[in-house]
Amino acid sequence: MGILDRIRGRLRTTNAPPLPRQPDDAGQTTASFATPVGGFAVVDVETTGLVASRDRVVEVAVIATDPFGRVVDEWTTLVNPGGPVGATKVHGITAGEVRRAPRFAELIGEMNARLAGRALVAHNARFDLGFLGNEYERAGWAMPTSPHLCTLEASWIYLPRLDRRRLSDCCWAAGIRLDNAHSALGDARATATLLMSYLDRNFGRLPEPDHLHLPAHAAQVTWPVIPRQALNVTLRRPAGPTPIPAEAGGLAALLDDLPLSSAIEEGAPTNTTGYLELLAEALEDGVLTDDEAASLAGLAKTYSLSRGQVDAAHRGFLLALAHKAIEDGKVTRDERQELLAAAQAIGFTDGIVKAVLDEARTALTEQRGKGCLPLPDPWPHGEPLRIGEGVAFTGCDELLRARLEGRAQAVGLRVTGSVSRKTAVLVTDGVNPYTTKAQAAREFKTRIVTPEVFAELVHYVQPAKTGPATHTPATTVPPPAPATTAQMVATTTDSTLPAPGTTIRAWARANGLPVGVRGRLATEIVDAYAVAHRLDMDPTGDTAARNPLS
Repeated sequence: MGILDRIRGRLRTTNAPPLPRQPDDAGQTTASFATPVGGFAVVDVETTGLVASRDRVVEVAVIATDPFGRVVDEWTTLVNPGGPVGATKVHGITAGEVRRAPRFAELIGEMNARLAGRALVAHNARFDLGFLGNEYERAGWAMPTSPHLCTLEASWIYLPRLDRRRLSDCCWAAGIRLDNAHSALGDARATATLLMSYLDRNFGRLPEPDHLHLPAHAAQVTWPVIPRQALNVTLRRPAGPTPIPAEAGGLAALLDDLPLSSAIEEGAPTNTTGYLELLAEALEDGVLTDDEAASLAGLAKTYSLSRGQVDAAHRGFLLALAHKAIEDGKVTRDERQELLAAAQAIGFTDGIVKAVLDEARTALTEQRGKGCLPLPDPWPHGEPLRIGEGVAFTGCDELLRARLEGRAQAVGLRVTGSVSRKTAVLVTDGVNPYTTKAQAAREFKTRIVTPEVFAELVHYVQPAKTGPATHTPATTVPPPAPATTAQMVATTTDSTLPAPGTTIRAWARANGLPVGVRGRLATEIVDAYAVAHRLDMDPTGDTAARNPLS
C-alpha cells in the first residue's frame, strides 16, 4: 500500500469534522466559522509575478489541519489584483475571471481568521509568506512572524534523494497525486498531503520533533484582530483539457532533472535552494524574459540574500547546468546558445559559459579517469584510446554502430561526424574503403580499426594525458575484408540480422518512443529495440538470441 493510501485510510478512521463545502456559485457568500486553535494552515498563492514588493496575489487558498496534518477545512478564492493578472499561461487565470473577485483588503479579515493560531505551511514558504506579508502591509496591517514549515526545505530531510524539489517532484516521490497544478487550491491540497506524509511515523523516517512542536509554538503568537466582512468568494473556471506543451529546448531539457544539490556542491550557499528552484522554473520554457531577469533582484531580497550569495548561487547553478550538458560527451549548439542567454540574463559575461563548461569538462574527465581499467598484459592493440580523444565511424551495421557510439560517449570519447588531423581512430567494417572519411583517414594517417578492435579499445580506455593534448598518427591498418562484417552480425540460432534504422524508427514510433526521422538513433532506442526483439550484442558485436529475464 502506498503512502497516500495509508494516509487516506487514516483520514477515513478519524473523527475529524467533514470539510465545509465551497460555494457552488461565485455569487454566494461564505459562512463564518470558528477556527479551532492549534494545527497548521497550509497556504498557496498564485501571483502576477515573482517579486512580492511589486507584484500581487491573484488567487489564494488556505487549508486548515490538525496538529498531525489531517485536513479539517479548506478555502480558496480568486483575488482582484487591481491591475494586470500576469502570466496567464502559468497560472491559467484571466483578467475576466478576477474582475468581480474581492480585493485582498476585503478578504484580509477572513484570511487572518484562518491563519491565526496556526503554524503556517507552504512549498517554498518564503515566496508565499512574502506575498502575504506585503498584502497585509498594503491593507494597513502587520502580519506577525509565525512559526512555519517549508515543505521544500523539509524535503531535504524527508525526501533526501531528489534531483529537483518542485512540488510535483516531492509529490511524485511521496506517492501523492497532484491535481490542478498551479491553482492555489490544487497546490495547497498537495502540500497539505505532503505535510501529513512528513508527520506520518510510517512514512520512512520519524518526523522531526521541531516540526511536531510548531503548532504549540504558533498558538502563542498574537495576531491582529481584523474584522471579517461578508465576502463573495470567486472560484476559477473549471480547467479545460491540458494543453500539449511545445517541444522543450536544450536548456529546458537539462533543467527537467537538474540536481540542484550539485549547485550547492559547486558553491551555491545552502540557503539559496528556494531561490534557485524559482530561477529554474523561470527558465523551464527555455527563455528568461527581461521581466523575469529584472525580478531576480526582488527575489534575492525576499530570500534575504546578499550580492555575494546571489553571485555564488548563479555560478553554482551554471556549473550544475554545465555538468549536466556534458554528461553525454558533447554540448549541442542549442544548449550552448541557451546557456549563453541564461548567463547574460543573470548578469554574467559570455566568457563565463566557456569557463564553466571547461571546468565541468575537466571535472568529468577526472572522474571518468578514476574508473579506467589497467591495460591487460599482453595488450595487442598498440596505443590505447584516452578520454577526450575523437573517434569517427564509417560504414558498419547501424545497430552495431549506434551501440559502439553510445559506449564511446559513455567513457568520455568524442564521436565526430568527420575525420580531421585530431581524430584518434576511424572505425570501419571495410565494406567501402573509398568513403570520404576513409580517404581522409588515409590522408591524415589516422588509425583505422575494426568494430571488434574498437570495442576492446573502449573497454580499456585510459585517462586523458596531462598537459597539452597531442596525437601521434598511427600507422594505417589495412581495412578488413568484407567477410569480417558478416562474422560480426551473424547470429548463432536463427540468423536474424539487426534491423535497419528505418525498421527501428518505425518500431519506436509505434511504441510511443521519441525518435526523429533522420540522424543517429539514440542508444536507448537501439537498446530498447534489441531487448524487445530478444537480441543482444556482446563487445565484439555478435548478436544472439537471449532470454530477456537473464
